[in-house]
Amino acid sequence: MAIQKHVALLLQFLLVALVFDIANGYPLKLGFYQKTCPRAEAIVKRTTANYIYRAPSLAAALLRMQFHDCFVRGCDGSVLINSTRKNQAEKDGIPNLSLRGFQVIDAAKTAVEAACPGVVSCADILSLVARDAIHQIKGPYWPVPLGRRDGRVSIASESFTLPAPFANITQLKAQFVSKGLSVKDLAVLSGGHTVGISHCSTIATRLYNFTGKGDTDPSLDPRYVPQLKRICFPTDKTTLLAMDPGSSKSFDEDYYSVVLKRRGLFQSDAALLNDKTTAAYVKLQAKSHGYTFFKDFQASMVKMGQIGVLTGKAGEIRRHCALIN
Repeated sequence: MAIQKHVALLLQFLLVALVFDIANGYPLKLGFYQKTCPRAEAIVKRTTANYIYRAPSLAAALLRMQFHDCFVRGCDGSVLINSTRKNQAEKDGIPNLSLRGFQVIDAAKTAVEAACPGVVSCADILSLVARDAIHQIKGPYWPVPLGRRDGRVSIASESFTLPAPFANITQLKAQFVSKGLSVKDLAVLSGGHTVGISHCSTIATRLYNFTGKGDTDPSLDPRYVPQLKRICFPTDKTTLLAMDPGSSKSFDEDYYSVVLKRRGLFQSDAALLNDKTTAAYVKLQAKSHGYTFFKDFQASMVKMGQIGVLTGKAGEIRRHCALIN
């Protein structure tokens, strides 16, 4: 049994150690900067830890930032680019206005540039920071194959292609499949909502005017609605809500228990109960205390980190993450 387990772990390592990007024909791989910038990953980890120690809530924000980056133009760091007079960039698209944590990426980039100028991409730094931030709050740790290059295009309107909090299960499945992710990945990555916060404005329609008749979304637990309404008034745009009440600072499986009780904050959370595969995953994690959640999250994050990457001579290595060279 021990030998079989060892072989399984070895195969898993080999599978993630060299990840090929079909579009460019060059591999992402573990230890990509071992010769060109051997301290890069340690520098990013140290910088991230300094920020998360002072502000643990940034971990959820940085995970969300990577998700928003990868789902628009692939994992190319385009969400980090500033707008100019001639172009409104992704970070200024409406779905991205609440993104935060850019200072962590900038600090990590500055520190890495001081050690190895022009070598490590912002896209790779974002991938590492998201992983290290979640692990810092006792979440899972996943391998991050590296070698991404930075994109040179960032368009605000493309941010509307992101999976929306009001999306239904058909829309969510189509968006994930279009990125090479599975329906299981949808259920797994939704579990990232176990940490973090949102705004009352995101659920105002769901609470007060779901079908335009002053009604509430019937998929919400009716016993939970009064609690939410005491916190969120119809025009409230500033009050913050925990994504996973009572456990929003811990990366754990409690999110799935919340969804199963029909108390998921977003329509997209509730939608997981409307598909056989995603509903089964929600029930499994809720009833088994997250028996496979961390392992599954690790695997899905490795897959997400491969979406549409630029490698080889494509793109560039930005000197400053917010600015195209």
